[in-house]
Amino acid sequence: MGILKEKDREKLISIFKEIEKDVKIAMFTQEMECTHCEMTRTLLEEVSDLSDKLSLEVHDFVAEADLAKKYGVDKIPATILSGDRDYGIRFYGVPAGYEFNVLIEDIMDVGKRDSGLDKAVMAELAKVDQPVHIQVLISPT
Repeated sequence: MGILKEKDREKLISIFKEIEKDVKIAMFTQEMECTHCEMTRTLLEEVSDLSDKLSLEVHDFVAEADLAKKYGVDKIPATILSGDRDYGIRFYGVPAGYEFNVLIEDIMDVGKRDSGLDKAVMAELAKVDQPVHIQVLISPT
């Protein structure tokens, strides 16, 4: 049994028609999947099956430790969205509930190669000359 309801699938298929460029979804899990890893994998498989612009790669966090390190992944389940390059978008845990909308919006942004930020904001960001690590933590409580 899937996670997505049929009406949600239909809505996502419609939304994903606006994706212009390919989006790679990479997930890190491990051979003995944790409960959250299994749910995350199932959700990402269902989402990636809804558009030919989406691809899913599943990586073993332990067996592919060098790749996990390259991506900066230090916990699982981890989901990475990329396009022509790695934009630094990471989700840890199950991107469900409130986080699901953010996942879909991020997929759309990567697929359009457009962050939606104003040109003035982009100009200010271009002035940043050193690495910056930003984390957004979400909790419904």
